[in-house]
Amino acid sequence: MTTGNPLRAAIIGTGGIAKSHLAAYEAHPSEVTVVAAADVDEARVAEYDEITAAESEGGPYAGFVFQHRFGSAAGHFRELLAAGELGRPLGAHCQTTWFRDAEYYAVPWRGDWATEGGGPAMGQGIHQIDLLLHLLGDWAEIRAMTGGLVHDVRTDDVSMALARFESGALVTVVNSVLSPDEVSRIRIDCSAATVELTHLYGYENDDWTYTPAPHVTGKWRAPSTNIASSHTAQLTRVLAAIRAGERPPCSGAEGRRALEFIAALYKSAFTGRPVHAGEITAGDPFYAAMNGAS
Repeated sequence: MTTGNPLRAAIIGTGGIAKSHLAAYEAHPSEVTVVAAADVDEARVAEYDEITAAESEGGPYAGFVFQHRFGSAAGHFRELLAAGELGRPLGAHCQTTWFRDAEYYAVPWRGDWATEGGGPAMGQGIHQIDLLLHLLGDWAEIRAMTGGLVHDVRTDDVSMALARFESGALVTVVNSVLSPDEVSRIRIDCSAATVELTHLYGYENDDWTYTPAPHVTGKWRAPSTNIASSHTAQLTRVLAAIRAGERPPCSGAEGRRALEFIAALYKSAFTGRPVHAGEITAGDPFYAAMNGAS
C-alpha cells in the first residue's frame, strides 16, 4: 500500500499479548488503524505456517513483533561482523533470567501449554533468542533440558540448551523465571573481540560493550545514532516499508526461526536426544504443539 490512506492492521497474539502491543500502533494514529486485536489459543510452528501461507505477493503480510532487532546497536554489530572486523564467532551465551512469583501464574492462561505455548523460553526468552539468531544466523543442532522446579504449572519454569550454529559457533541458551537478580544478556565471543549486551526489557547503545582480543589494536567505530529497541522503533520501519511498497522487516517465513528453535529445544528436552534444524515439519508431534502432545 503506497497511498496516503491509513494502513489497516490486525494484531494476533498468544495469551494476553495482542492488546499489549496496541500502544505502538496508537502512536501513529494518522498512519495506521487497528481493526482487530486477537489472541490465538497457543503458539506453535504449524499455526505460524498456516498464517504465513495466507500471504500474497505485494501484501498483505503476516508480521511479527521482535523489537530487539531494531535498536541501532544490533544493526551496528551485524555490520561489524559482516565486515570481518570482529573476526569469526566462536561461542555465545543467550540468557533471559527473570523472576515471576505465584501471583503472576495465578492468571489462568499462564503456565499452560494450550494457552501460553511453553515455559520461559516461549513466554520470556523468545525475544533474546530471536535477537541471537538475528546476530549470529541459523542454528544447526540443539540439545536441551527443562524443569518445573518451583511453580505449580503445566509447562516448565527453567530451561537450558546447548546449540551448534551453522557457523560452527557453540551457544548456550538459558531461560528462567526463578532468578531474583533479573537480567537479559547476550555475550558473543569472536576471534577478535567479546561483545556483550546486558539489559532487562530493552537496550540502548550504552548497554553493549566491546572487549578486543589481545592482538587487536584500535577501537571500533560507534553507531551513528542511538535508537533504543522498542515496539515503536520496529513499527516505524514496518510502516516505512509498506508505504514504499516493500515487504516489511519481521514478516513472512523469517519469523519461523525462533519458533522452530524453541520447538526443537522442547523436543530435545522431552525426547532426550539432539534435534537438528529442519526436522520439525508436518507430521512431527512438536510441529503441532511445543510439548509434542496431540
